[in-house]
Amino acid sequence: MVKDFVIRDMVAADADSVGRIGFDAWAANPVLNAYGVDMMVKIRLSFRRFAQEHFSLITIGELGGEIAGWTAREGARDYISDLWVSPSHQGLGIGSALVSATLREMRSEGLKRARIDTHAANESAIRLYQDLGFSIVWRGMQHSPSMGMMVEKVKMQQVF
Repeated sequence: MVKDFVIRDMVAADADSVGRIGFDAWAANPVLNAYGVDMMVKIRLSFRRFAQEHFSLITIGELGGEIAGWTAREGARDYISDLWVSPSHQGLGIGSALVSATLREMRSEGLKRARIDTHAANESAIRLYQDLGFSIVWRGMQHSPSMGMMVEKVKMQQVF
């Protein structure tokens, strides 16, 4: 892990940075951003709204005082709904550290499993989750509320 890395709860004042990082990470991934300009506008607004309305569900990773990535637990307590790392900070272990911290939190809550999903073609995310102990339990088409369309997803879980 990199030096000067801190994991903390999000506060409302972080919303703009968190929304921007989520969108930038989404837009930098060729698997996810291949849906055209209209989709990009929709997703940018979706990230901004999520950060503003659900900041209590978000955990932030800061590097040198700058927000570098975040994860969220929206929905069921055993579900990691989001992991987004700024493109300029990818490959430094930030995503791994954020998911690992979330898994520790889940275990401390007495949960018996953790669930996560991603786009089926997002091979780097699938590889990261497998490296952290997740296994694929389902692959198929699912409606994406933020995108407003069906996308191919992979659902994964880790049993504690």
